[in-house]
Amino acid sequence: MTKPPKSAAGASRQRTKPQASKAAARRVLVLHGPNLNLLGTREPHIYGSETLDDINQRLAQLGRGYGAVVECFQSNHEGALIERVHAAKAQKYAYIIINPAGYTHTSVALRDALTGVGIPFIEVHISNVHAREPFRHHSYFSAVATGTICGLGSRGYDLALQFALQPKN
Repeated sequence: MTKPPKSAAGASRQRTKPQASKAAARRVLVLHGPNLNLLGTREPHIYGSETLDDINQRLAQLGRGYGAVVECFQSNHEGALIERVHAAKAQKYAYIIINPAGYTHTSVALRDALTGVGIPFIEVHISNVHAREPFRHHSYFSAVATGTICGLGSRGYDLALQFALQPKN
């Protein structure tokens, strides 16, 4: 993805500060669904050895580089995720990045919460769900998401965040 441009004279601070301050109002909510708290120990041959805390720290650092605020939230409970989506509207989040995990294939309620608040969102999956069991091939979220990233490991979150923080055209 692109980084803020540097001036020909190398004075990158002058060129990046206006973009960073413009992005300062940008707030991105990252939602992690059920069992993602087990990352690092759960099926590392599928999900890797990186922990959820590792991912969250990396995303926060990446967001700071854009002058944005990134908040991460994980729950194993559908209702808690829905309530967090509802709160995001009042808190004026610009974007949501969500890995619905097991709720991808089952939760119409979480999908409805996302469409109900009207905040654009990107669906992320660490594994390639299309190369796994057939029941994982269907997502209730993909048709209403801005985009879906799967199979790129935890770096899929980074790509989603970089997209979410790009200036609007």
